[in-house]
Amino acid sequence: MHTTLGIIGGSGLYDLPGLTEIEEIGLSTPFGAPSDVIVRGRLGETVLLFLPRHGRGHRIPPHQINYRANVFALKVLGAQQVLSVSAVGSLKEEIQPGDMVVVDQFIDRTRTRPSTFFEDHGIVAHVSLADPTDAALSSAVQTAVTEVGARVHMGGTYVCMEGPQFSSRAESNLYRGWGADVIGMTNLPEAKLMREAELPYASLAMATDYDCWHASAAAVSVEAVIAVLTHNVDVARKTVAALVGRLPDPSQSPAVDALKNAIITAPGHVTKATRELLAPLIGKYLPAE
Repeated sequence: MHTTLGIIGGSGLYDLPGLTEIEEIGLSTPFGAPSDVIVRGRLGETVLLFLPRHGRGHRIPPHQINYRANVFALKVLGAQQVLSVSAVGSLKEEIQPGDMVVVDQFIDRTRTRPSTFFEDHGIVAHVSLADPTDAALSSAVQTAVTEVGARVHMGGTYVCMEGPQFSSRAESNLYRGWGADVIGMTNLPEAKLMREAELPYASLAMATDYDCWHASAAAVSVEAVIAVLTHNVDVARKTVAALVGRLPDPSQSPAVDALKNAIITAPGHVTKATRELLAPLIGKYLPAE
């Protein structure tokens, strides 16, 4: 099946054997520039769009990532579904450093990040986020991780903190009390914007540490994270290669018409300028006049 998969993660993910027709694409969006150029390539019948979330060389902190530009750029370049790959801390004993978690729920603890495309342009939309990840794509990711021999947990709640500092012990234990599974700094507002862009979304969280709650673990450090992350990136790269052959049909995802009944603003009040600006998102519902 011909499909286009967007992948948001580290810059090393596109170093895949067999990747052909590789090109770098720089573009701007109505929301500014994405984190970096997007690397487009082909693996079999699948087109892959790789976007390093923090920019090459890890230059952009989590709270300053231009999430709107990243998602908009992937949409414009033809992404039909998106896989997020990110490092997290584990909040549960059974999720060990080096394990993978296919996340299916989120708790938003961010504070300063724009989280919607629908502001400042005279249009209001309320999408459903009850199930923020795509079940079929997530299942395919789980199968791919298992195939490459890594330990994977299907389902889990991701607490997205503001950062860039790691948690206090009190915060870490609070989130454990909420029943959360992992903690990270990057999946929100990313997941929210993916839904507004009608893109099926899956999140592969790579556990690097036990945050700071674990009685036998030292407080999380950058050195400890990087040591496990090196192993995890190799697993993620192999997972992407295995995933390509089993991607679901994106047209069957509930996400692809998330805006159908979500736009509240009366069509007559949506200006031509807004219709043109947000055409990649709303064009099939509110075409430019």
